[in-house]
This record gives sequence, C-alpha cells and structure tokens, in this order.
Amino acid sequence: MRNPIASNVLGLAGAAVGGILGYWIFAWIVGQGFYGLMIPGALLGLGCSLLAQHRSLARGIVCGVAAVALGLYAEWRIFPFKDDQSFTYLATHFYQLKPITLLMIGVGGAFGFWMGRDANPLFAPADRPKPGTFADRE
Repeated sequence: MRNPIASNVLGLAGAAVGGILGYWIFAWIVGQGFYGLMIPGALLGLGCSLLAQHRSLARGIVCGVAAVALGLYAEWRIFPFKDDQSFTYLATHFYQLKPITLLMIGVGGAFGFWMGRDANPLFAPADRPKPGTFADRE
C-alpha cells in the first residue's frame, strides 16, 4: 500500500481545489438563473477522490463535513439573510433556509463523503482488479 499520509494530503489538496472550482461554478450557474447548491460539495469530494491513493472512511467524513460547510458558505455569499448578513447568523439560523436549500446542502455533503472516501481507480493495487473489469470472473 502507498503512504497513507501522502495520500490523504494529496486527497485534501484535491478537495480544496475541487471545492474552490465548485464554488465558482455554483456562482456562475446562479448568474445564469439556475440553482445547483450541491455542486461545490460534490466537486470537493471528486477532487479528493481524484488525487487520493487509498480508501479512507475518516477522509470521507472530513470531506462530507467540509462539503456541508462549503454549501453553507456558498449560500451565505450568494444569498445572505436580509436580517443579518453575517455568516454566524446563517450558521445559527440555517434551519430557516428553504427546504430545497437544505436538501441541496445535504446532497452536496453526501456526495462529498461518498466520493471523498474512495480512491482514484488508477491507483488500485496490482493484486485487485480495477472496477469495471471481469478479471475476477474467469
């Protein structure tokens, strides 16, 4: 197995890049008149998965929590509350957001966890068949 510390550092670096890209894509989509709040969290998890070299449940949990936090941050930056525009107010009154907003933040968190815990299939060990192959059915 490869070095898990280096794999986690690479995965988290990929998560940071994916999260930033996801935030900017979300902001662009809002400018076009659409709403896709699960995108930042999903791209955070995808970025982590593309650079990680081993599976890690702990890394998946970290990515899931970070994806939810990023979803809240993206909602706050684009659509702050009218009463108080601080992030602290949004974080303590998140339950007042619309149900679709909460659903999309949750879905983004789920995608962040699900993809963040897996590793890029290109880094699969030599003794394990890569996903989608029939090597184990001979």
